[in-house]
Amino acid sequence: MIRPEAKARLLRWREALIGASCAVAGLWLWLATAGLPALFGAVAMAIGAVLILSGMRRARFRSTHQDPGIVRIVEGRISYMGPVTGGSVALDDLVAVTLLRDDTGAAWCLTPEAERDLVIPEGAIGAEGLLDALAPLPGLDSGAMVRAVQSRTGASITVWRREQFRALT
Repeated sequence: MIRPEAKARLLRWREALIGASCAVAGLWLWLATAGLPALFGAVAMAIGAVLILSGMRRARFRSTHQDPGIVRIVEGRISYMGPVTGGSVALDDLVAVTLLRDDTGAAWCLTPEAERDLVIPEGAIGAEGLLDALAPLPGLDSGAMVRAVQSRTGASITVWRREQFRALT
């Protein structure tokens, strides 16, 4: 049996751990063989390095606590179904992405052009998918999203605004 705390930590870092094991297996294959298998080992090391980097970013973005509600992301549309509030917004309609922080916790505020804001608690089921779902926004720095989550200041942090990039599109 594995302790629940250890299991939660392993699950949080799962992509990085898979990448590390892929890189170690690739290194062994690269050093222990020659020719085509060594080439496969080098490719496995490169894939492992990419998985480690992306896995570390995802692990730092994931929340350590559970909030109510479920986030669904389907074809450029983000939906949140909570016990009290909910809603849906299309990526094309977004004008700002902000991390709201107060004494009770943190929540992502997705601001569309014409509709009301969609507020998603940081620890909602599926909220870790926001990192990938918001990536297509022009000029979005996913590192800024990770830094906002890691920051423990009480202030709200706007990580993206469309006005900055409207002239470019």
